[in-house]
Amino acid sequence: MKKSKIDQQIADVLVYQDKMLSEIYFPNEKDIDDRILESELLLRSLKGDVKFVKEIKMSSEKPKPVVTYPSWDFLRKEAENYVGTDHDLNELFTKEELQSNEKAILQLNNEYNEIHKLDKIDVSIAVVAGLAGAFVDTVLVGIPSRTTNGLKAAPLSNYIRGYFDKRFPEEEMSKLANKKISKVPFDAQDNRNTTVWVEGLSAYYHRMLQLGHDPLLGFVVGILDILNGTMTTIDKQGNIVCQVMENYEERKESDIFSAMCKQIIHLKTDITTSMGLPVPLMSLFNLLQFGDIGEEEQTIAEIVQGMYYEGYDFVHFCSMSIPVMVTEVIVRLCYAIKRIKEGNSIRESIPFSLNRNKNPKLSTMLFIGQSSATAINAGKVAFTKNPLEINYPQWIAFAKYSYTQLKWGLINKPKLREEYVLNKIHEELHDVMKEIDCSFDEFIEGKTVVVMN
Repeated sequence: MKKSKIDQQIADVLVYQDKMLSEIYFPNEKDIDDRILESELLLRSLKGDVKFVKEIKMSSEKPKPVVTYPSWDFLRKEAENYVGTDHDLNELFTKEELQSNEKAILQLNNEYNEIHKLDKIDVSIAVVAGLAGAFVDTVLVGIPSRTTNGLKAAPLSNYIRGYFDKRFPEEEMSKLANKKISKVPFDAQDNRNTTVWVEGLSAYYHRMLQLGHDPLLGFVVGILDILNGTMTTIDKQGNIVCQVMENYEERKESDIFSAMCKQIIHLKTDITTSMGLPVPLMSLFNLLQFGDIGEEEQTIAEIVQGMYYEGYDFVHFCSMSIPVMVTEVIVRLCYAIKRIKEGNSIRESIPFSLNRNKNPKLSTMLFIGQSSATAINAGKVAFTKNPLEINYPQWIAFAKYSYTQLKWGLINKPKLREEYVLNKIHEELHDVMKEIDCSFDEFIEGKTVVVMN
């Protein structure tokens, strides 16, 4: 009986010991040893078998230390209760730390700017490319003039026109033009077949006035005219007229595929005629009924109409596109070579994409190159006072790159620079958090973690 009573008391002590250990929030080894010592003394006071008590102590498992830490919501509530919510993030830093942060951000901004900043070689490449394009335009393309042997200009322009003449022989095109498959309702050469008078409609100017003959607009307006049996024009006075061509009713088509085929065939037959196709969008200049240009005080529309009459047509437009291509090719080729020499792979140096993340300097170099060529062309026109010197494709390229460069400088660059800075800060923050996580994992290893809500 006496031994049973002692056993019961020993069990009660062990329960008490476990209970005391479980109530510890932040225990350490010293606290645990103190509690065990207290239990041992209590057992000794019972005058039991000391050896038996030691065996129980040695056989009892040492509990895991318990680590308790507060949750984020708990910390946030405590902070709000302590300091309130009307505070700024900058209050966490000293004045010196804020100045250091500003310098670090400024340095990251400068790093991004350096990525897109052109060096002397980049600028030289762009300027030389522009000069090369202007040289080809001035010396090899020239301006068209009518001779007894047809339209002539500089050697390169003559070669291009000769290529078109061989590719679309006059005799073969004349036969094709007389077939029904190439007849379109908008091809009236004068006002004899019109119901509404079109000022300036004649054998010389009808292709410039009719939107269906425009190499670009023709694939929209011209196809609609073929489907509807109409003719859409902008006459010499800038009036837009769309009228049903009753005498050309048989030239209509009922489906869009047939209309598209007829449009292509008809434009093909007009390329090498004496008054060929106008340059793209040239018909729209008839709307510009203002200006007081030159000694004759002509409007812009009259200037453009005179240019078309002198031979400023679609074939010459193709010739004028070559100098623009020369500038483009030189810039892209030299850019790729420079990138390869800087240690980049051939794949990374391919200069096709204008994405500034892939080719950060290419678009700016092209802008400088085309701007240089355009400036020379503008000076040439101002010096000669001859509108035929205007390189229309060159000005289109300049407008395109000017828009992209302006958009980049005002909108895209600040936005992408901010993203670059934030990404760098996040990378550094990620490294710091990773170190903290590793330290915390080492701290709680072999311990029981309790989150305090």
